[in-house]
Amino acid sequence: MWLIVGLGNPGSRYARTRHNVGFLVLEEFAGKYNLKFRDRDDYRICNGSIDGTEAVLVEPLTFMNRSGPVVKKTIKKFNIPQGKLIVIHDDLDMEPGRLRIRKSGSHGGHRGVGSVIESIGSRDFIRIKIGIGRDENMPVEDYVLSKFRRNEIPLIREAVHRASEAVYSIMADGIDYAMNSFN
Repeated sequence: MWLIVGLGNPGSRYARTRHNVGFLVLEEFAGKYNLKFRDRDDYRICNGSIDGTEAVLVEPLTFMNRSGPVVKKTIKKFNIPQGKLIVIHDDLDMEPGRLRIRKSGSHGGHRGVGSVIESIGSRDFIRIKIGIGRDENMPVEDYVLSKFRRNEIPLIREAVHRASEAVYSIMADGIDYAMNSFN
């Protein structure tokens, strides 16, 4: 069984912001496989079989920098084995629309990823990072909560689609194959 977590912030105010690309990927992935999200206390969840492989999709509703406890709780609830956690998130240091898959690593300044690392006590989980770029004229906190510019929307739509395909590839073909195909 796989646990696939999209990082973002809850509520309509943040729905299409840069920080919420993790949610966008999960929603596309769930739609493709006819999985329906249900609300719980502090997360949205759906689960099902993807070509014979069980998967649990989770969107923490605790705001980005407190995502870790939800991830820890769902790992325990579903008894997710080491190496079967995929976290999808935005990355300021990559140009908008760029996709990168990593087997593990540091949080790189991303507070949501930092919260996951701190909560589960490990840096060894798969990440799918989607570039959102950076605006040197805007504080980072404001930038990540801003909407995409019109010219960035096609890039992000394509990245969300490719990231959804990457999730499937990781599950079906393995991390190394997916990294070679999508990085």
